[in-house]
Amino acid sequence: MKIITLDFETYYAKDYGLRKCTTEEYIRHEQFEVIGVSVKVDDGETEWFSGTKKDTKEFLKKLDWESSVAVAHNAMFDMAILNWHFDIRPRKIVDTLSMARALYGTEVGGSLDALVTRFNLGVKGNEVLNALGKRRLDFTPEEMEAYAGYCINDTELTYKLFGVLAKDFPMSELNLIDLTIRMFTEPVIELDEARLMSHLQLVQIQKEQLMDKLSHERETLMSNPKLAELLIDLGVTPPTKISARTGKEAYAFAKSDEGFKALLEHEDSYVQAIVAARMGVKSTIEETRTERFISVARRGALPIPLRYYAAHTGRWGGSDKINMQNLPRGSQLKFAMLAPEGYKFVDSDLSQIEARTLAWLAEQEDLLTAFERGDDVYKIMASAIYGKPVEDIDKDERFVGKTTILGCGYGMGAAKFRAQLKTFGKDLPQEECERIIEVYRSTYPKIPELWRAASKALDSMISNQSSPIGRAGAVMVEGTAGIRLPNGLYLKYPNLRKVTNEEGRTEMVYDTKRGRSTIDNRIYGGKAIENVCQALARIVIGEQLLRVAKKYKVAMTVHDAIGCIVPEAEEQTGKEFVEMVMKVRPKWAQDLPLDCEAFTGDSYGGCK
Repeated sequence: MKIITLDFETYYAKDYGLRKCTTEEYIRHEQFEVIGVSVKVDDGETEWFSGTKKDTKEFLKKLDWESSVAVAHNAMFDMAILNWHFDIRPRKIVDTLSMARALYGTEVGGSLDALVTRFNLGVKGNEVLNALGKRRLDFTPEEMEAYAGYCINDTELTYKLFGVLAKDFPMSELNLIDLTIRMFTEPVIELDEARLMSHLQLVQIQKEQLMDKLSHERETLMSNPKLAELLIDLGVTPPTKISARTGKEAYAFAKSDEGFKALLEHEDSYVQAIVAARMGVKSTIEETRTERFISVARRGALPIPLRYYAAHTGRWGGSDKINMQNLPRGSQLKFAMLAPEGYKFVDSDLSQIEARTLAWLAEQEDLLTAFERGDDVYKIMASAIYGKPVEDIDKDERFVGKTTILGCGYGMGAAKFRAQLKTFGKDLPQEECERIIEVYRSTYPKIPELWRAASKALDSMISNQSSPIGRAGAVMVEGTAGIRLPNGLYLKYPNLRKVTNEEGRTEMVYDTKRGRSTIDNRIYGGKAIENVCQALARIVIGEQLLRVAKKYKVAMTVHDAIGCIVPEAEEQTGKEFVEMVMKVRPKWAQDLPLDCEAFTGDSYGGCK
């Protein structure tokens, strides 16, 4: 296949640009205009074209897109323009930004400038003229020539960068980049504007009621200890940070604190309102999100903006101010997301994938066998906790067993376990939580052994040695490169080292970029195993996404679930196909038992 590398330059103004708009809003806006585009076919000379929309379309249509790979840096932007404005869909899409994120994480910036500097590929020039507010016809010939040179250089650098990154990049992951971008550029989910408007009115009424209630609690909201106590009473663990002033742990209740901002998206609307009131934020996340959905509905189908390899473990993350990864269960927004006419939504979720992966990696065969047989592992755990036959376990006891299986596999302590239970309305004494954790560890001893093996593997990483983790051949520490995964990529721990903490204990930390700052991130055996299991689960769901996509249009993915669109006449067979595909075991883990359950409906929320 040919490689077509491209870069669009577009109109922007003081109140209209990517800093003011989402990508979707910017490209679909009535003010949008392509100033020009540079195109490079294979290693040929890069060509610049500037003309009317009709002329640009004719220029682009001459290229053989149906048998070509389209390459761009931040391809979600360029490919959306290519599809939405010029009705062009390349055979394959590659994004060098996504590739760099998967290979290097936060070690280097994601900008084209930072990446070409790292690999000594050339110099990314700065825009040679102020194009703010300039329409295509406003450019002088000299200005357009300079602008063309700037764009051509970006395209040349992107082509060179792709050549460097492609040497170490797995084909399966390239296919996932393509699929991720198409969820955005080729949207199929329609939005029910009337339902959204009705929901917005209800949300606004509820917000006013909550804010009226909170107006009497100003003293509580403005006091860090009292606010922390209030959050704890609501089952929420208060976020903390290391104070830059004192060097000690403190509550993270500032507007800029990521952990506190995340609570604006808490499933409990009262928690949302508390955080909003403390921040002085006028709108709750549900209100702003509903307003954004309404805005999109007036422009077209709902693009699903996902960041490929957004997390350290490879998981997808939300982007473009729409985080589809954390829509609350039962949200009306889900019911407003409709399958197109003549089609049905299929929503299929892998069952207990991390717990299964952990049992497999630890070679905890009795737990693995229980998963294989389809036994109720939550009841089995509860049976061990309460010393009762499995058949006598009640609903509350099973819930404790479930929380234990899903929460204690990575070395969680009693305080955190208790807080987790409390979040769901189950308050147990500290001593009981300590006992439950000990029961878990003694029932499944291979899992604590895995944590200890991971600690030794981290030591090997520091000393640039190799060391296996868990089941032979599954994952391997390869010195400072990190932990090699079955898909050929690595879990990375930049600048992993040992330090002495305030209590005089030795612990391991690695560098994490947060904005322009570099912070220490603590890592230990249990946490490393959590990273590995999440990464393996992500590889599994990635493989299944590609299998499903061979037959049906994948509309979205959320955590361990796949949402796809099937013809109405194939509702049952489509559901069965997705279920079958998602039970296929990966080649690298043929003894990993997988299970899933699929549901269908006219909407995402209506799948049952």
